[in-house]
Amino acid sequence: MAYTRAMPFVTDTPSRLLAQQALSRTAGAPLLGGNSAELLIDAAAHYDAWLAAIRGARQRVLLENYIIRDDEVGVAFRDALVERAQAGVFVAVVLDWIGCLGQSRSAFWAPLRAAGGQVRIFNPPQLGQPFGWISRDHRKLLVVDGVLGFLSGVCISAKWLGDPARGVPPWRDTGVALRGPVVAELEAAFAQSWGETGTPLAPLAAAARPAMTEPAGDVALRLIATQPATAGMYRLDQLIASLASKTLWLTDAYFVGLTPYVQALVAAARDGVDVRLLVPGSSDIPAVAALSRSGYRPLLKAGIRVFEWNGSMLHAKTAVADGQWARVGSSNLNIASWLGNRELDVAVEDAGFAGELATQYERDLGNTTEIVLAARRGRGRSEQVRSNPARPPRMRHGGGSSGRAAAGALRIANSVGAALTNHRVLGDTSSGPLLIGALALALFSVIAILWPAWIGWPFGVLTAWFAFNLGIRSWRVRKRHRRALREAGDD
Repeated sequence: MAYTRAMPFVTDTPSRLLAQQALSRTAGAPLLGGNSAELLIDAAAHYDAWLAAIRGARQRVLLENYIIRDDEVGVAFRDALVERAQAGVFVAVVLDWIGCLGQSRSAFWAPLRAAGGQVRIFNPPQLGQPFGWISRDHRKLLVVDGVLGFLSGVCISAKWLGDPARGVPPWRDTGVALRGPVVAELEAAFAQSWGETGTPLAPLAAAARPAMTEPAGDVALRLIATQPATAGMYRLDQLIASLASKTLWLTDAYFVGLTPYVQALVAAARDGVDVRLLVPGSSDIPAVAALSRSGYRPLLKAGIRVFEWNGSMLHAKTAVADGQWARVGSSNLNIASWLGNRELDVAVEDAGFAGELATQYERDLGNTTEIVLAARRGRGRSEQVRSNPARPPRMRHGGGSSGRAAAGALRIANSVGAALTNHRVLGDTSSGPLLIGALALALFSVIAILWPAWIGWPFGVLTAWFAFNLGIRSWRVRKRHRRALREAGDD
């Protein structure tokens, strides 16, 4: 695919300098040159590259991931880490408490700890922090010897590989392998998480440090390591939606866009930008998928094209704009990633890398169903989204009716149309989430009227728990304050 230069990202003009300054300040990350960046597509490629890097480590391995599961994939990684720790390599692992809840227990990590490796759990439940569980470590990061780094949306679990015996295809996911000065930033990002869970990370041996800053290519990029309430990635996503002049192609696993971001996408589409959104057709979190679908209508009305993945699960989080700028990482387009979690993404300003990601995006569209608006009732014309010159996916047609016989006939037509066109029509209303909400509220009201104690007791216990934790936190803050006053008096 041919790409033309987009002024905000590549031309050497005052506008370019202004855009560079805006991007740096918005993301809270400087533009780093001299790097190499290699796309990794799907879990098998990730696991092969990650395990090879770990097994070749000579000084230290830093691994941070949201989920590390006790299955054949998790065991392979644990055993590789154990072998390196036994060989004298420093091994440090950070995993999220909620992410690994029910996935891997302390006994799973006992062999690594026995070999001298260190394993820390991010943000387990703590007294005095009643809302602490909201903040999660959602990063997927690996750094080896300070010279090779990886970041991704892929967790360490056989689930990502699918189940060939049962005909379940692998999950669709994306990551990147990095070399160059950015690896030092990756280490700094890991050190942030490590320091949050205990003693700080010791610096790499002095003899190895120069290699961390040596150029490894000609790719310029930014590493965005977000923390709760910083919103750096949210501001950057907003800014890119404003800067894009030709194309903005998004892939997201759990899209629940905030109103300001949706408005930014709508404004870009109405200004002639080819905006596309690729999301899962079937999700491992059905409630999020339902929320995502409930927000399709304003996007479609603005001319944004929405596609649903036909495979088992689409877990990638990527963006590519104007064939010049690309983002890959762990951040989803929702409030949890933007404001609540620790996330890690790389924003690449390189036509070659962006072109490769755009080519992969077009390839992915070959396995999707496009969502379009249904015809408006009482009118001859339809609310069809505008067409774009890119290769169209297969389409699927369908509809709805108030009569049982008509509904049955249309369901048959929908099935036949799916095989021919792969184009699914969005009806006038997204009734599923509304019906579920109505039933839930009705059930709650019945319980509150007939059995008020069933509502009162849980509410009382919950408020008592929060009061207890807030009291403990107040006592700890007061204790620290008194200690500070005593130390100041001693000085």
